[in-house]
Amino acid sequence: MLPRAAGLVSALALTAALSVSLAACQQPEVKSDMPPLPASATAPVVYPKDVHSYAQPQVARVKHVALDLTADFATKTLSGTATLDVTAEPGATQVILDTRNLDIRSVKDAEGKPLAFALGTADPILGQPLTVTLPTFTPGQVIKIVVDYATRPDAAALQWLTPAQTAGGQQPFLFSQGQAILTRTWVPTQDSPGIRQTYSAKITVPEALKAVMSAEMLTPDGEKAADGTHAYRFRMTNPVPPYLIALAVGDLAFASEDGRTGVWTEPSRLAAAKAEFAEVGQMVTAAEGLYGPYAWGRYDLLILPPSFPFGGMENPRLTFATPTVIAGDKSLVSLVAHELAHSWSGNLVTNATWNEFWLNEGFTTYFQNRIMEAVYGNDRAQQERVLGWDSLQAELKSLPELDTRLHLDLAGRDPDEGMTDIAYEKGAAFLETIERIVGRERFDAWLKGYFERNAFRPMTSALFLKDIRDHLVKGDGALDARLKLDEWVYQPGLPDNAVAPTSNAFTAVDTAARAFFADRGPASAIPWSGWNTQQRQRFLGWRPANLRDGADWLTNQQLADLEKTLNLANEGNSEVLFGWLQIAIAHRYQAAVPKLTQFLTSMGRRKFVLPLFTSLWAEGDWGRPLATSIYARARPGYHPVTTGSVDALVGRPAA
Repeated sequence: MLPRAAGLVSALALTAALSVSLAACQQPEVKSDMPPLPASATAPVVYPKDVHSYAQPQVARVKHVALDLTADFATKTLSGTATLDVTAEPGATQVILDTRNLDIRSVKDAEGKPLAFALGTADPILGQPLTVTLPTFTPGQVIKIVVDYATRPDAAALQWLTPAQTAGGQQPFLFSQGQAILTRTWVPTQDSPGIRQTYSAKITVPEALKAVMSAEMLTPDGEKAADGTHAYRFRMTNPVPPYLIALAVGDLAFASEDGRTGVWTEPSRLAAAKAEFAEVGQMVTAAEGLYGPYAWGRYDLLILPPSFPFGGMENPRLTFATPTVIAGDKSLVSLVAHELAHSWSGNLVTNATWNEFWLNEGFTTYFQNRIMEAVYGNDRAQQERVLGWDSLQAELKSLPELDTRLHLDLAGRDPDEGMTDIAYEKGAAFLETIERIVGRERFDAWLKGYFERNAFRPMTSALFLKDIRDHLVKGDGALDARLKLDEWVYQPGLPDNAVAPTSNAFTAVDTAARAFFADRGPASAIPWSGWNTQQRQRFLGWRPANLRDGADWLTNQQLADLEKTLNLANEGNSEVLFGWLQIAIAHRYQAAVPKLTQFLTSMGRRKFVLPLFTSLWAEGDWGRPLATSIYARARPGYHPVTTGSVDALVGRPAA
């Protein structure tokens, strides 16, 4: 147990101090732009056991979090209070919260009276349970507890960037990344995706900086304080899983795309970001046309510094995104379609535990393709489906068999281990199979109803199967047998009713790939300039059939021809560059090392970073010294989500 606040304070002083703290978190009266909650949001919930949380929501659960935090860039800490609204069953004596590496200074009730608390044994993955003794309450009463705390500089959800690590180079930057179970490293709450909570916040930052959150911004210009700081206030009235509580602080500017969409980023990147995402409003409209109204008011994007570990994060109202998607030609905007789709699948209907991650990502990947089809046409969407299928085939070969099931068993493991293409692409292939068998019109009617019936509720595989059998299959035994629902969810691999997608746009690409890679033709014969990004990805992903591990399929002369003719040393599209660098590493192509080094030290997106270091490590005496050297330079700029993955592979380099 960490020490409590030192010193004796009178009950009167405690009450006065708490009153000030609570008043600071009270939000100004601003009309919400979000639609009212459906009845499903308040229906009783049965909470399945979450092996990644200490919480016992069936006994006492957090319903609302009110944050009053100050960002200190000198100490790299957030400090202040979290006031939690808790409801408890009759006879409950305690509430259990999730924390990890938080300095808990005190816990009080609504009148400022100290509450007994204890921190349990630390687990390297789960952190520590914070058990708080509840004050006396009456049934149905909302119990307020106030946790006074501070984060630590190494909080795994937070990355504190120096000015040199930003585009502007003048101001520092902070952002959070809570998925899967990292919110507990900066907010003491019940950190389980099935325990939805509303939240409000007052975030105090240096005067030159602006705070944004995944919530309504109530004070766009901030509130000036005498000490030269600004406070920004936020409110989220829809209950969200805790991993979607998100914060960023920096030198930020905003550009509107239309009445309800826009882009936040550093000023020097604003024009490029606005141009890249000009069709975001069309995506929102297309998504609503498919599966019902958007439930979150605004939909904005925040383009973060390059160290952001994911392509995007679907934080409500404000998708966090990597700058690697700004290609200049809108070729990678499917990422935005994906994060937008999460506004229904994930944010609206959420996986109850991380064993059910496919219910989040599989639905979203399917929905993403439907948005892309509606906005950019079937040809573009089909190309991306094929690339996803190709990625799935590689994943099926590389993972342990049990990890190729949709419903996983992640007990004792970091939930990040379930974030594979099985959840994304096998999940999407499952839904595409259902659509193909029952027909799109019938499938769309079911899926729209699924989102409506289960809005703001945790979902499990068993509940999904019940819903689809109740509302789509409707007792048709022959249809149930054709769909193979249980086999898709609970068995490894792909059922035999899976069908690989095809794209006519890839026919010429595959011909050119065989001509160059297999038949040793010249790179000048490749019609590169006429291809889009997806066709270029397909070309660079070509491998000979039955290629042995560690075997080369190109000569050094071919590699040099490919690099020079296609200008790959100067490639700026991150997806295309990644495809080229994987080829270069597999052949130990020394001429590509400067580009590889530059790429790995200039961004921290785990999708690219981990596979490239994995490929380097597989190249033994050539690749491992190179991996160690590059990682020593790159690691200080990576988010903990990325370093947590690469450290296990390369080993943390000596300071």
